[in-house]
Amino acid sequence: MQKEPIRSELLFFSQSSSGGGSGLQVHVVRLHPGQELLGSLQAFVEEKRLRAPFIITCVGSITKATLRMANATATCTNEVIHLSGRHEIVSLVGTLNPDAHLHVSLSDSEGRTVGGHVLGDMEVFTTAEVVVGEAVDLQFTREMDLNTGFPELVVQPRSQTEK
Repeated sequence: MQKEPIRSELLFFSQSSSGGGSGLQVHVVRLHPGQELLGSLQAFVEEKRLRAPFIITCVGSITKATLRMANATATCTNEVIHLSGRHEIVSLVGTLNPDAHLHVSLSDSEGRTVGGHVLGDMEVFTTAEVVVGEAVDLQFTREMDLNTGFPELVVQPRSQTEK
């Protein structure tokens, strides 16, 4: 039995005069108890006018969160869980353009982990220390992808007038 070849599409963008990609700017945000993590990060990105922002690292804790699970599809997006109680943020990754795409892993008091696509409602418990990077020569946007049914990342060079 012959296997079908695996199809893959590689999203790759590299731009600079030296061929080394985009320049990097680093920002640090500390969120306080009661702040909503996703909305606060989106407000920071808007305030700083970041065009290609992404999460470098994050540590902290939350008291609630709303996550979409991996088995959700564009036509069945109700695969959502609502967490409450104290959880440690053990990983937060993704892009922070206006249609942010973040995934989080959270652990409870017994070390059990759960993760998913961040929909919001992530209330900070003690702190959230977030290091945000920006690819200063690029711009991130999202466009609907007919194959996935979701808005997917589009990477473009930032025009000289926007730098």
